[in-house]
Amino acid sequence: MPELPEVEVTRLSFADRIANADIFNVRVGKPLRWPLGVNPATLIGRKVLGVRRRGKYLLMDLNEGLVLWHLGMSGSLSFTPAANTGAVISRPQPHDHFDLFTTQGLLRLNDPRRFGAVVYAESETSAIAQKLLGHLGVEPLAGNFDLDTFHKNLKKRNAVIKQVLLAGDIVVGVGNIYASEALFLAGIRPTVRAHRISRLRAEKLRIAIIDVLARAVAKGGSTLRDFSNADGQTGYFQLEANVYDRAGEPCRLCGNVIKRLVQGQRATYYCSACQKP
Repeated sequence: MPELPEVEVTRLSFADRIANADIFNVRVGKPLRWPLGVNPATLIGRKVLGVRRRGKYLLMDLNEGLVLWHLGMSGSLSFTPAANTGAVISRPQPHDHFDLFTTQGLLRLNDPRRFGAVVYAESETSAIAQKLLGHLGVEPLAGNFDLDTFHKNLKKRNAVIKQVLLAGDIVVGVGNIYASEALFLAGIRPTVRAHRISRLRAEKLRIAIIDVLARAVAKGGSTLRDFSNADGQTGYFQLEANVYDRAGEPCRLCGNVIKRLVQGQRATYYCSACQKP
């Protein structure tokens, strides 16, 4: 599933090129997770002002309203510049479910499992936007991820720290790969109850989350199966993972064997020597 780094990498790969473009056509394929919410023709004639990110959502601001994009489990966006769209327009593939034709180029959502979504909202404060975005926690890379609030919120949770991070209502974007990696850097066992984490350990975790996510963005995200950005480029962060998907291999720091356990139906990887309960 594309997480914060993959979504941010996707945004960076096309946002500047589609800014100030006019929408002149929309093609909708098979139904996605949620409906668009308006007649697709409503978008024709509107201008793309820019593209932001909130958690795992891309927010495309228009001169009237905005479009929220979510990549779901298997979705990816591609952007074809206007000069090269001729052949692409005539032959959408079976898993191409949403095309946004603009004067700058074609933005296309490909999603084999159709858990992704493209949703129109009149504003970020509208009911549909708040339903999707209102519960999200702080952005870890936005500069306002402070220790006091983070530690206070952890103290309210009895669940294990790995699951609390994945929930996304305290801090967004710490998906399965990045939770395992951040907990390793912070030296915290993934089975520790969130409310038992001291202020000192919370600070180590906060710093680790920022570090891991920033490095993942710099490396183009993680490509475990088929993730690629809007230019078709894959990510490389998984190649430098300390623990994720390395069960049975030696820890890069201490040499102990990396262990694997299942939490909430997701695989967790950790070093029992480097990460303390």
